[in-house]
Amino acid sequence: MLYNKKVILILAGVFFLILASCEKEKTEDFKDSKQEVFSTEALEIIPDSILRAVLDEEDSFKEATLAGRIVDISGMDVVKDNPKKVYAHYMPWFQNLDFDGYWGQHWTMATKNPNTVDANGKREIASYYYPIIGPYSSNDPDLQEYHFLMMKLSGIDGVIFDWYGSKDVYDYQLIKQSTETFMNRLQDLGMEFSIMYEDRVAQDIYNAGLSTSVVNAATMDFNYIKNTYFTKSNFLKYNSKELMFVFGPETITTTSDWDSIFSVFPQDQEPYFLTLWAAQNMVGNNASGEFLWVAGDHLLAHEYYYDTYLTNNLVTVGSSYPGFNSFYEEGGWGLHHTWNINHADGDTFVETLNYTHHEAADFIQLVTWNDFGEGTMLEPTEEYGFLNLQLLQEYTGVSYVPQDLQVALDLYKARKEFKGNAAVEYYLNRTYKKIKQSKLARARLILRAVNRLYGSK
Repeated sequence: MLYNKKVILILAGVFFLILASCEKEKTEDFKDSKQEVFSTEALEIIPDSILRAVLDEEDSFKEATLAGRIVDISGMDVVKDNPKKVYAHYMPWFQNLDFDGYWGQHWTMATKNPNTVDANGKREIASYYYPIIGPYSSNDPDLQEYHFLMMKLSGIDGVIFDWYGSKDVYDYQLIKQSTETFMNRLQDLGMEFSIMYEDRVAQDIYNAGLSTSVVNAATMDFNYIKNTYFTKSNFLKYNSKELMFVFGPETITTTSDWDSIFSVFPQDQEPYFLTLWAAQNMVGNNASGEFLWVAGDHLLAHEYYYDTYLTNNLVTVGSSYPGFNSFYEEGGWGLHHTWNINHADGDTFVETLNYTHHEAADFIQLVTWNDFGEGTMLEPTEEYGFLNLQLLQEYTGVSYVPQDLQVALDLYKARKEFKGNAAVEYYLNRTYKKIKQSKLARARLILRAVNRLYGSK
């Protein structure tokens, strides 16, 4: 068989990198650079014998590998040129048929049926956008691994969970349980987390007869947060104090009520507590600052927020978002918004990331990672692919590139394709570890070997 010069050069380069990575792998000191990546073309022509050798070498590490998907709690060190801390607002409220046995309301709202599939294989969901992995379950460990690897590879430092209390009302208990299934994964990847409390749930808890008053309901929730989440070593802290949020407040709006709620904290252990912008006065001295959110007047809201609140010496949390396009009216949940903000092929996200005063914000909150109902999601979608995360990589200054995001996506797909195949799942666990160690070239090779040697022909 004759090869042209291009193919010979690709083969030579691939074999050199394979041999080099295998040799350095044994010393556990190999680190990828942006140049040490394999193109799809190069990976396609690697002989089966070489790929088998890659998996044979991974087999040699079995003695040192613990059972289960999480190999260790070693974290994932990510170097960023931009020191600004970035946190993703996260919705842990999705259920799907495959994992949970039913479709949750955030995929269906009142008008959509995900069991309806179009000619392109896309399910009918309550959103103008479609996740690149399809509609998922927040409880799925494959999903959690995928989301948080994507975040780490984009320079995100942690998540802020949208949290609906500790009691079993509506789907609030499901949201709490889903939130808590993320804890080991967060710790394993060295990510911080915080809680954004939706105080309107206190009214629902009271209405359900689960508390003696609205304030008592919120007090029970704050006790739960203090005893369950504040005890975690990776709960988000600012100046050595826990930092949490309230979306509003919307229901509890008097300082005396918040004084009563905050009595659950010893005086020297009160957290930093941030309200939605222009709402601090409802909480009084219990508030430490305010956070910005997406608004219909877009950048004018940013200007007003920074110009007003920086002068008051408040903790400031800037807001960056890709756009806003609510599905609530079409989904039968009522006309909650009469405005939208065009995604503009990434321009809106760039505008909010690079807004002049961002340098003065203490943190940046990404609004949001995955609110498909409001169209503010940054996670990869059919419509935008990796665009938003590529822009975020440039902003945070990580060394990773979009091709590295593809590795995390390919790992998720392999988790689904080879579910229950113990031999392959071992190699996928090794792939996860290689990504954690920033050995992306090695991770690509393992995935290529698995797909070639174990996949459907």
